[in-house]
Amino acid sequence: MSATAVSVCSVLNDVSVATPSPSPDTLAYSLTLPADLTSPRIARATTRAVLQLHRLEDVTDAAVQVVGELAACACRFTSGAEVYLSLRCREEALRVVFYDGHPRHTHPRLAAACDARRRAALRVLGCVVRACEGEWGFGEAWEPGGGTRMWAVLPWRGARGYAGVGGEVG
Repeated sequence: MSATAVSVCSVLNDVSVATPSPSPDTLAYSLTLPADLTSPRIARATTRAVLQLHRLEDVTDAAVQVVGELAACACRFTSGAEVYLSLRCREEALRVVFYDGHPRHTHPRLAAACDARRRAALRVLGCVVRACEGEWGFGEAWEPGGGTRMWAVLPWRGARGYAGVGGEVG
């Protein structure tokens, strides 16, 4: 009986060389979620963990609220089985994007009515983003398969102050 030679792929043993340690500048995550009632909770928990890992705990309150609002809206409006979340940090701001499968309507009145419903569903999101001096919006997704893209940009400076906003209800 002859011996068989086995060839093994080399593995990089020093992971620190290939992977930079988590920092705000390296925050870039994407997540596909089922379009059901558990997804906003999963999206909020994931966002909280990612921000802590990347040393952005001080923007967590605003970011988790924004992610939860966008996730709930995406799950409510999608016609598909999944929604997609993207979290990125660029230029000292957290960029949150959700894609859902709800196509843009071609009839102008239907499109306007649908946009009004989506804006109403995102009313709390708008308040949070304004308190953080950020931006938000929605429109047609350019990716294959279409649907709707919703986004929010939270500047770190404004999001860091968001935690203190809640006590000033009047």
